[in-house]
Amino acid sequence: MNRNLWLLAICQGLLLTNNVTFIAINGLVGLAIAPHGWMATLPVMSYVVGGALSTGLVARTQQRFGRRGSFQIGLAVAVASSLLCCFAAVTKNFWLLCFATVVAGYYNANAGLYRFAAAELAAPAWREKAVSMVMAGGLIGAVAGPNLATREAFAVPFAGAYVALALVALLSMAVMHFIEFPAAPTRKEAAGGRPLAEIMRQPVFIVAAAAGALGYGVMNLLMAATPIAMQICSLPFSDAALVLEWHVIGMFAPGFFTGHLIRRFGALPVMGVGLVLNLGCIAIALSGVELHHFIVALFLLGVGWNFLFTGSTTLSLTAYTAEERDRAQGALNFCVFATLALTSFASGVLVTTQGWRLLNFGSLVPVVLTGAALIWLARVRAVRPAAESAG
Repeated sequence: MNRNLWLLAICQGLLLTNNVTFIAINGLVGLAIAPHGWMATLPVMSYVVGGALSTGLVARTQQRFGRRGSFQIGLAVAVASSLLCCFAAVTKNFWLLCFATVVAGYYNANAGLYRFAAAELAAPAWREKAVSMVMAGGLIGAVAGPNLATREAFAVPFAGAYVALALVALLSMAVMHFIEFPAAPTRKEAAGGRPLAEIMRQPVFIVAAAAGALGYGVMNLLMAATPIAMQICSLPFSDAALVLEWHVIGMFAPGFFTGHLIRRFGALPVMGVGLVLNLGCIAIALSGVELHHFIVALFLLGVGWNFLFTGSTTLSLTAYTAEERDRAQGALNFCVFATLALTSFASGVLVTTQGWRLLNFGSLVPVVLTGAALIWLARVRAVRPAAESAG
């Protein structure tokens, strides 16, 4: 870990502070001011919809302004959108809150490239560990996020949390200023390489995109619904904050060793363990709705997500060249954010109309699809060496 990677890990932690706080409060603010209860997680969905809609723009700003310039633009958007969310909460304007979170999605899509930037700050032999260690910076969010998600700072519930997020983004801008990124490919270089369609047809790209998106989708489906499910079960918000804290610890604490595991055993086996942990989460969530059920289930969900997402990111690094970086990473991010948008909306609708139990059964679908994708890639890789030997 060099100086630049440590600073980027701090920015990753501040990003997760933003994300954890948004997820903890947006559904509850939405529930309080939405025209209908089933709309409660629309502000959560709007955040990831904004991210999906921004992936193309982010790719262009990355190419034009480089890593640091584009990341700083994203942080400026984070400041403005957080303050707009505060105003929406104070004025009880549900649709303004949704719009503000769509705008905030640009920051989320931009910062979603921190993990790829980490690989560029390390020697090729250390890319897995660099990605994993920068993602471990998300532990900052595990501590800061639930503590920022407080109802009582201002007279209007959660308005103070949005103001705090604007300050967090300003702090991240200061840290980002001191990171030195490698020179970005020139426009001529970035225009070279293979067409995006050809890149996306590769089995390794298909599986990296599917596993990253579906793994994140399962995590988001359950995490976004958890504060609402716990409120329906008459558990206080302090318990929901505790559950989210342990969930985020599960998401990012493994970052200190996930890269080592991937380097030793390979990405696919580690991702397979992540799937098993997801199944364990669902089994525990279905066994009861006491506080300890939520804590253990969401902790396992977090660890499973870490293995799947770090593994898929590492896997994707072999699918494109430096010249193809921006368009390939933009496509990967779009897959993630589009899936997050769908699961954010589905989580609110399912938990408020069908209940926590059915929501967990529904999450088995993306888990099974991810498992099928991993098995397919393993078979493709097994067939190719055999074909080459025969040739």
